[in-house]
Amino acid sequence: MAGIRESPVFARMGRIAATAALCLTVALMVTTGTAAAEFGSLPPANPHLGPPGTATMHGDAESSDATPFAGPGTGSIDSDFRELAAACPTILQGADGIPQALCTKIIDRAPKVFLLDPGSGQPLASLDLAKGSLLGGVYAYLDSDDRMVTVDGSGQLLRIGHRKDGDDWKLFIETRTDIAQAVTGHCGGSGCDAVSSVMPDFDGRVWFATDNAAAGYSDPATGAARSIVLGPGEKVANSISTAPEGVSIATTHALYLVDVDDTGGPRIVWRQAYDRGPARKPGQLSWGTGATPTFFGPGSGTEYVAITDNAVPKENLLVFDTAGGNPVCSVPTVKGTENSPIGSGNSLFVASTYGYPYPAVPEGAGDSDPAHASFTGGMVRVDVSGSGCQVKWTNDVLSAAVPRLSVADGKIYTVARHSIISTGSAGLTDTFRYTVIDAATGRVDTEKVIGATAVHNTLQMVGTIAPDRTLYQGTMSGLFRIAPR
Repeated sequence: MAGIRESPVFARMGRIAATAALCLTVALMVTTGTAAAEFGSLPPANPHLGPPGTATMHGDAESSDATPFAGPGTGSIDSDFRELAAACPTILQGADGIPQALCTKIIDRAPKVFLLDPGSGQPLASLDLAKGSLLGGVYAYLDSDDRMVTVDGSGQLLRIGHRKDGDDWKLFIETRTDIAQAVTGHCGGSGCDAVSSVMPDFDGRVWFATDNAAAGYSDPATGAARSIVLGPGEKVANSISTAPEGVSIATTHALYLVDVDDTGGPRIVWRQAYDRGPARKPGQLSWGTGATPTFFGPGSGTEYVAITDNAVPKENLLVFDTAGGNPVCSVPTVKGTENSPIGSGNSLFVASTYGYPYPAVPEGAGDSDPAHASFTGGMVRVDVSGSGCQVKWTNDVLSAAVPRLSVADGKIYTVARHSIISTGSAGLTDTFRYTVIDAATGRVDTEKVIGATAVHNTLQMVGTIAPDRTLYQGTMSGLFRIAPR
């Protein structure tokens, strides 16, 4: 990072770190039990991201899907739905406390950014972005200046700022960096590939992966972008994760760790192929792993990295040591999942999405085998120790969202989908229920109906817990704001 920017950025990081630490301390003081001790510390904070727990779709750079903040809890809640005419898989919140959502509009499937009122969830401002691939409207992060970082359909790496202009709020593109050549140079240009995910490494480079498995980075100091192709014929259908050891990327064939070589070029540190199964399964969006790689561990918080494979009859949870890529252990978990494992301490949590009835799948996803299946749900907790992977508990929760673990209160927060046979003319209907699970035992502590129509469908999107215990949960047509009463 150029010297002119170092001083204000790292001064701001001190405030961010202090704020996060204070929020964690308060959360631990107001909860009972020893949740933090049970699940260990969170992975190290990336200094180029916003606050841990709210700066990325999966909470942090390591994609732990864990948060330092207590959730709304098991008591009375207020649940408000905000219709936005867009699916909202990514809801983030910076150190300024203002939520930001990256959504995909229903009409044209183009990405749109919303700035939200933290007190109500109502939009304060919005900004349309150039359309790219489907996943280009899904994955983004907040940097240490509370700017949303994403790549639009034209191959521009954007940093999107916000400010108050009189009585109104405004979203605006603060910087643009053209990385199109690094994205499409390997296949001839002219939009032959598109960025699916971005994340900063611990040195400030902005790494990206493309639909067709190119991986590279943009250097914020120079604007230069470089890339390599991980594997011909492979695809990337999930987010990427970063840790001090490097960048982890799961393709439809293998798990990679990449970093830079002595010349500053991207290089593959290790590659581990996995069983990708005979076909895409119902309830998945691609043929291969449905998981974003999860860094975790009871020591540094990043000594292991995990994904699920696509084996039949059950998918295996695969754990590797981060430094060398050596297999640590594997264990069968669920029939199929599109979700990343939660990772905290030595514990992993896997939620099944097998048979989830998505209204559509991405172009080129291929037919599923079998063509149809019932959504049966279920979660598994696996602990990793010197003796391998050990299943601690299973349950039958019908999780319809990527679950989020609070290490402050020891609860897993999600939304469950229940089908109900009606005696009236409506026939088969679904209810969507705010669900809290005890992470130590797998027991459901509470379920409360928050929606019962298609617009409330949470579509296996991620929920984000803010420092004030508010849960923001995206749906097919907007978002829920769920807060303790």
